[in-house]
Amino acid sequence: MAENNMLEMKQATDSLGKVEIAPEVIEVIAGIAASEVEGVAQMRGNFASGVVERLGKKNHGKGVKVELSDEAIKVDVYCVMKFGVSIPKVAQEVQDNIRQALLNMTALEADEVNIHVVGVQFESAKQEVELNEEI
Repeated sequence: MAENNMLEMKQATDSLGKVEIAPEVIEVIAGIAASEVEGVAQMRGNFASGVVERLGKKNHGKGVKVELSDEAIKVDVYCVMKFGVSIPKVAQEVQDNIRQALLNMTALEADEVNIHVVGVQFESAKQEVELNEEI
């Protein structure tokens, strides 16, 4: 691994040069892969990322933390699940989707993909009113 916190790709031939992948790239890939899974309501972000998104810029790496070391890649994903889904099943799907996306796009295998469920998003109040009216 390079000193500037980049992940260096090991290739069979080094005649053309080297390829380095920034941790932010892995965060974006993992964030998109996690948010694609049905049952994930949103990814957890901080105040700054919320302000930036309101201004129109999408932060795909929101809610993802990547730790690189010489021997391992560790990905932590912080997400909010939709109410009524099976949390263990959705978390397993998120792990599988992230592992597959990283393998397809970077040829890297994550040693750990940890899912942290930080909340449950209930349906909107408008839908709850409609349910009460039906009863």
